[in-house]
Amino acid sequence: MKHYDVIVVGGSFAGLSAAMQLVRARRKVLLIDAGQPRNRWSPAVHGFLALDGMAPAEINAQALRQLQAYPSFELVRGVAHSARKEGDGFAVEWTAGASGALAQAGAATAAAPATAALSASAARLVLATGVKDTLPAIPGLAERWGRTVLHCPYCHGFEVSGGALGVLAAAPQSVHQGLLLPDWGDTTYFTQGLHEPSAEEAAQLQARGARVERVPVVELLGSAPQLDAVRLADGRVLPLHAVFTAPVTSMASPLAGQLGCAFDAGATGPHIQVDAGQQTSVPGVFAAGDAASARHNGTLASAAGVLAGVSAHASMIMGPM
Repeated sequence: MKHYDVIVVGGSFAGLSAAMQLVRARRKVLLIDAGQPRNRWSPAVHGFLALDGMAPAEINAQALRQLQAYPSFELVRGVAHSARKEGDGFAVEWTAGASGALAQAGAATAAAPATAALSASAARLVLATGVKDTLPAIPGLAERWGRTVLHCPYCHGFEVSGGALGVLAAAPQSVHQGLLLPDWGDTTYFTQGLHEPSAEEAAQLQARGARVERVPVVELLGSAPQLDAVRLADGRVLPLHAVFTAPVTSMASPLAGQLGCAFDAGATGPHIQVDAGQQTSVPGVFAAGDAASARHNGTLASAAGVLAGVSAHASMIMGPM
């Protein structure tokens, strides 16, 4: 079994940022990635310094090209399905093959030869495995995800601003979305019969100019991914340019659970518990990105990846922190 200093699982913003710090420290790094980042549905990343408006796949491909300039970096395209403690380090197993963003971007890869074993070991692990989104079961919603059905106004609000916007309440923090959105457009907060605002919240929404609609949205209308309107349960059709909602999130990978990492409860789902240095509850295992945070944003994921990479490197010199 081939041995590395660090295995990074997940090749989007967090994992790539972690790998960059480690290869610049001249550490031997294996990156395992399936090419299925959470943001693959979005045509562009916004609010990311110097990269505003670039496609996520393009950013990832450029980062990979830069990483491959370092001789201690290797990339395997595959799905990591098993991780365990082994001796003083960890062993990871994966199934070869990937599709999605890496292939679409045409990224040059330094994938291991076809004869290589589908397992490797390392002194440290960085889990940048991301989360899966489960959307409200409303016809017409899933095919618009990442385009006109969105979760973050800071990431996508400007691009849909100026028109009629809606919030489909799906979580307790949906009222927070309703309070934010009037800065981007005329806002309607749809309770969906799930999250009725308190008297105080209703007053805040009114003060912000946001309407509260208690009849549920039952269908999204228009030629997807564009959105023209929503149909309500009473038959009314309300014109809307975009809607924001909060998907239920779950771990996209079983590795953290297999390793025994502790989890925290987030507003939309569990995330891996980490300390200020992105160290999990398991010494030697670090985590970054959406899988390890209640706040999901590309810039924050990249920053957490940098911290995870630096912390993993320091722990190999000074011991677990």
